[in-house]
Amino acid sequence: MKLWDKGNSIDQKIEKFTVGNDRELDMHLAKYDLTASAVHAKMLGKIGILDREEVKAILSELEKLQQQVESGGFQIEKDFEDVHSKIEFELTKSLGDTGKKIHTARSRNDQVLVAMQLYFKENLQEISGKTSELIDVLLGLAEKHQDKLLPGYTHLQVAMPSSFGLWFSAYAEILIDDLYLLEAGLKIVDQNPLGSAAGYGSSFPIDREFTTKELGFSTLKYNVVAAQMSRGKCERTVTSNIASLANTLSRFAMDICLYMSQNFDFISFPDELTTGSSIMPHKKNPDVFELIRGKCNKLQAIANEMILITNNLPSGYHRDLQLIKENSIYAVENIKEILDVFTYSIGLIKVKDIDLKDEKYKYLFTVDSINDLVVQGSSFRDAYKQIGEQVQNGTYEPTDLKNHTHIGSKDNLALDKIAEKKNSRN
Repeated sequence: MKLWDKGNSIDQKIEKFTVGNDRELDMHLAKYDLTASAVHAKMLGKIGILDREEVKAILSELEKLQQQVESGGFQIEKDFEDVHSKIEFELTKSLGDTGKKIHTARSRNDQVLVAMQLYFKENLQEISGKTSELIDVLLGLAEKHQDKLLPGYTHLQVAMPSSFGLWFSAYAEILIDDLYLLEAGLKIVDQNPLGSAAGYGSSFPIDREFTTKELGFSTLKYNVVAAQMSRGKCERTVTSNIASLANTLSRFAMDICLYMSQNFDFISFPDELTTGSSIMPHKKNPDVFELIRGKCNKLQAIANEMILITNNLPSGYHRDLQLIKENSIYAVENIKEILDVFTYSIGLIKVKDIDLKDEKYKYLFTVDSINDLVVQGSSFRDAYKQIGEQVQNGTYEPTDLKNHTHIGSKDNLALDKIAEKKNSRN
C-alpha cells in the first residue's frame, strides 16, 4: 500500500531504489508518528471533519498500535513504503472508511516533519542529559585528583606544570559549550510543522495552535513554506550540534590513548576495559577509546554530508531529503551509545603518580623561574633572556613547584563555578 497510489504499478527496481531502507529507519519514528496522528485526529474532530465517535475509534486503534511499539511487536512489512502507510493501513483495516479519513488535511511531508522533530526533541533532551552526567563524572574526578600533578604539553612538547584536576575539568567545562549548542538545536526543532501539508497549507480550517499545544511544542512554524523548508534545516542543525559534541569526545579519547601509552604512562584502565594482541602478550590496547575516536570522527563527517545534500535545494519538497533521514538517525543513536560508554569507562580510570622532578620534565618550570626573577625586580624580557640562556648552555636548574593561585589554574580549579555554569543554563 502506498499513500500516493492511484492504481498504477511501479517498476520493482525503481521501487526498491526509491524506498531504500525507510522501513527500518521508520521503526525509530513509529511512536512519534502515532502520537502526531492521534493529535491530528483530535484536531479533525475539533473542526468538525470527524465526529466524536470517529475520533474515539481512531484514538483507540492508535493506542493499540502504540502498545505494540512499546512491546516490540510493531513491524513495518515489506508491503509498505514506510511507517505512515503502515499506520493508515491498520486504521483502515480496523475501522474501514473512518480509518481512511486520518490523512485529511495533511501530507506525508508534514507527517515526516512532525515525527522527525518530535524524535529530535526527545532525543536532544536525552543527549543533553547524558552529556550533563558525563560532566558531573569529570568534575568528580577533577576534585578527587586535583592535587595529582601532570605535565602540560603544547605542540606535543613539554610545556608547563598541569594537573589531572585541570585536565578533567577542562573537558567538563568545554562540554558545557556543547550543551549550549544542543539546547540551541532543541529550540530550533521545538516548532510545530504539522499543518503545512505538502508545503503550502490546506483549504481545510485546521487548528495549528491546537496541535502545537497538544504535541507539546513551544511554538509553531507559522509560515507553511518555512515549515517545509525546516526539513533539512533541522537535520543539519542537529547533526552539526552532535558533531561539536563528537569533536570534544574525539579529542578527549585521543588524550586518553596518548596518556595510556608507555611513552606517557599517565593513566591506565582495568584489564576488562582493554583488549590484547593475538601475537604480543604484553599489549593492553585502548580499543574502546580508539573506536570512540573513530565513531566521533564519522559523526563529524556526517554533519558535512548533510550540508552537501541540502546545500542548493530550492524551496519546496525534493526527494533528496529522504537521504538525510538515515544520517540524522544514525548520528542521534550513535552519540547516545558513545556517551554511555564514555561515561562508564572514564569512571574507571586509574590515575598514576608522576614525578615531575624526572629529568625529562625539568623544563616544565622555566616560566615559573622567569616569574621568580620578575618578582625579584627584573623585567620580563630580561628574565626571559636569562632563563633562555641557561636552557641553551645546559645550566638551567628548575625552581620549586609554584602554586598557581588565579582562578581556573591548576591550584584554583573553580570546580564550583563550572558546576554552577552547567546547572544555571536557561
